Amino acid sequence: MEYRRLGKSGLQVSLLSLGSWLTFGKQIGDNTAEELMKIAYDHGVNFFDNAEIYAQGQSEIVMGNILKKMAWRRSSYVVSSKVFFGHSGNKLPNEIGLSRKHIVEGCNDALKRFQLDYLDLLFCHRPDKNTPIEETVMAMNTLIQQGKILYWGTSEWSAQEIMEAHMVAKDFRLIGPTMEQPQYNMFHREKVEVEYSQIYKTVGLGTTIWSPLCSGVLTDKYLNGLPEEMTRLTMEGLDWLRERSLNEARIEKVRELKKLADEIGTSVAKLAIAWCAVNPNVSTVILGASKEHHLKETLQSLELLSKLDAGMMARIELILGNTPRKPDF
Repeated sequence: MEYRRLGKSGLQVSLLSLGSWLTFGKQIGDNTAEELMKIAYDHGVNFFDNAEIYAQGQSEIVMGNILKKMAWRRSSYVVSSKVFFGHSGNKLPNEIGLSRKHIVEGCNDALKRFQLDYLDLLFCHRPDKNTPIEETVMAMNTLIQQGKILYWGTSEWSAQEIMEAHMVAKDFRLIGPTMEQPQYNMFHREKVEVEYSQIYKTVGLGTTIWSPLCSGVLTDKYLNGLPEEMTRLTMEGLDWLRERSLNEARIEKVRELKKLADEIGTSVAKLAIAWCAVNPNVSTVILGASKEHHLKETLQSLELLSKLDAGMMARIELILGNTPRKPDF
């Protein structure tokens, strides 16, 4: 397993990591979740991602129970959570957002569910237009001072919002955000490749990217029909996921990518993950899995890095046809 520094911090995370969105405490049983974490850890994964909203807090409970049972050295792994959406089904005022109250209570609740003394990373899961950025930055800094978190960051924030947080931190001599968790894959590129380009060079930014397979579109699962998967998504209330990610134009591009993958003896999934990992501004690619053999396959993706030379990347760009336009400066 390869490791990268998280932005300009000293923390190193595995280039591939394991997330729990839609799976832990929901789609899969606890025994399966345990096996997935063991497989990941045994393959060198040291970062496990979570959030208060995942399965309304149950995902953190499942992961925390596994961490306690495995008794891995606390120094050997990095665990994260995210605060914003709350964990209860019937959310009241102050149980969501990035107010000092919700950040502090959300962190304390997450620690209880994880059964941990501290979180390595805590993300602001979305920007909060109703809370002054000064309040959010100060609350995160307080948690660091209290030893409850080691680093804080953002998820799906704009470059402007991230820089506003850094300006506040500088003005008040506080600790600013270290990392961002954006969506990044072959079909979703603008933020990571263009919008954040100056932040990497100035204050620094680590990225823990999610959905490298574009919600499963960048696999061969949709190439021969959709009915079974569509039914599952509808039953789970995830129609929005299908509508946002899946269309015939993308499926046609995946067919072309599969031909390229077959040519070099791999799968579309591994090719898509390796493509994300090649980007030097990606700190870690968060993998999701509901089956052991799927995780074992995608954990092999880094073996392709040596094959993704300039020529191969150019062929992929030709298939995708969506290279983001970069500013002239």
